[in-house]
Amino acid sequence: MTQQDYSLAELMTVAAAEAFRGNGEVLATGIGLLPRLAASLAMKTFTPELMMTDSQSWLLSEPNNVSGRAASDQQAQESWMGFSRIFDNVWSGKRHAMVGPTQIDAYGQTNISALGGEYTKPKIQMLGVRGFPGNSICHANSFFVPNHSRRVFVPGECDVVCSIGYNPQRLPRGYSLDDIDIRLVISNLCVMDWGGANHQLRVVSLHPGVSFDEVQDNTSFDLAQVDNLTTTPAPTAEQMAIMATLDPANSRAKQLKDNPVGDRRRLEESNNV
Repeated sequence: MTQQDYSLAELMTVAAAEAFRGNGEVLATGIGLLPRLAASLAMKTFTPELMMTDSQSWLLSEPNNVSGRAASDQQAQESWMGFSRIFDNVWSGKRHAMVGPTQIDAYGQTNISALGGEYTKPKIQMLGVRGFPGNSICHANSFFVPNHSRRVFVPGECDVVCSIGYNPQRLPRGYSLDDIDIRLVISNLCVMDWGGANHQLRVVSLHPGVSFDEVQDNTSFDLAQVDNLTTTPAPTAEQMAIMATLDPANSRAKQLKDNPVGDRRRLEESNNV
């Protein structure tokens, strides 16, 4: 695949799909269009045993397209999965969610609740903690970050700690750091995991044209990097075709501002012409 053939949204989707590789028969939940497209892509390719719902109450044998189903579309329903079955699944640990936190700190703790000020009187009120506390202690989670910046990767702790991370001071009774399961972090700059020393956030691959220094400059705490830092692989022709089928309206092109190209080196080459 040539540099001009894919967008950054498509590159991030393919990278995010890798978070579900080898997961087995677990419920894959992607919060947002690109994470859902990533889970669907994984289910259609290398992890067919993944379970997905229609975001309401049905398990699917085939993932729905993310552009919105037409009235004529037939849903490949497998079985009913109401709230009681969802919670049984969550509490048993048989789920992997990919979420989009507003803040992430060096411990992997996240915030979707409020920003600034005091807890009882924040400067900005957001969603509240929602399901983050229970989800983070029960099953695997990955993070999807469309705009990698110091406002997301914050110094110290998050303004409101909504989910558990690798902070020994906040572990629930009976939990150890080995019980925490935070998988990949996919941003618009790179792919990361928590595999550094003492669960330090670590850069695994850089998106084409991005340097490690740029990632570090946009992060408020020190990052580790793997010994042989690689470039995030471009989507294959097969993956591009599957994404087009799963997203026939090309809604993925509207998820990142100005729908940037997946390989920045293409822009540099254009500017040097």
